Amino acid sequence: MRPRIASEWWQIAGDPDLGAYTTPDQQPVDFAVWQAADGTWQLWSCIRHTACGGQTRLFYRWEGVSLSDEHWQPMGIAMEARADLGETPGGLQAPHVVLVDGIYYMFYGDWNRICLARSDDGKAFERVLGPRGDPALFSGPYENSRDPMVLRVGDTFYCYYMGHKQNAMPSSAVFCRTSHDLRAWSEPVIVAAGGIATQDTNWFGGDCECPFVVARNGRYCLFRTQRYGLDNLTTQYVSANPLDFGVNDDRCRVGTLPVAAPEIIEFGGRHYIAALLPSLKGIRIAELEWVDEA
Repeated sequence: MRPRIASEWWQIAGDPDLGAYTTPDQQPVDFAVWQAADGTWQLWSCIRHTACGGQTRLFYRWEGVSLSDEHWQPMGIAMEARADLGETPGGLQAPHVVLVDGIYYMFYGDWNRICLARSDDGKAFERVLGPRGDPALFSGPYENSRDPMVLRVGDTFYCYYMGHKQNAMPSSAVFCRTSHDLRAWSEPVIVAAGGIATQDTNWFGGDCECPFVVARNGRYCLFRTQRYGLDNLTTQYVSANPLDFGVNDDRCRVGTLPVAAPEIIEFGGRHYIAALLPSLKGIRIAELEWVDEA
């Protein structure tokens, strides 16, 4: 089960106008794409290197009528960090949205924790506050828990995310926690780390970024990013076990794609891949197909 880009790319988002927060160095990076209740397509991206302060990151939103449309409509800044709720100023990272029983749930990083928001229409989101009065679900065991992605298999939700820790072994890893209600989560397990991908990154925590898992025909394909930019690179792993894609080995590795921060979208019986522009000044989509291999 090897993924392959099956069409030309089309650009859906560019470098947005952030008003007073705009800088020449800003970059749309980790993002999410989903269809709202009214049928429109939503794109939220973390914009980094802005003038918002703190860690310089916030969420910006675009809206498209069709998945195949180019240059979706810019809709403005969608969310900023809430320091009063314990979020790191300017620390919002990597939104991801799932639809469960008619409710849209957004998982995102706040620089240290994985947090939760919800929406009835898939457009306007409100943070879900837990017993401590903040939106955090969990954090750790490494630093900078981020890039959450949630996959539902039966009645179990798998939340994949990454973290890094200097001088740890491995220093960067894809973790997973499971839940049956999106509130209580298991202890983390490392599902992927190490291997040849560690040779393809340019910093100690960069070989496990942006994990995304697709379930297909009883197997699971993990997309794991090593590099952003002009030499962007993401490695794919396939396993029958959604909690084991190989730690310090490459037995599940099936190949690479020249993309960064990919999100896989299934719509109308077809798969699409959304990824960053190599310039890091926008987001693009292409069709995706699967090559089944014995």
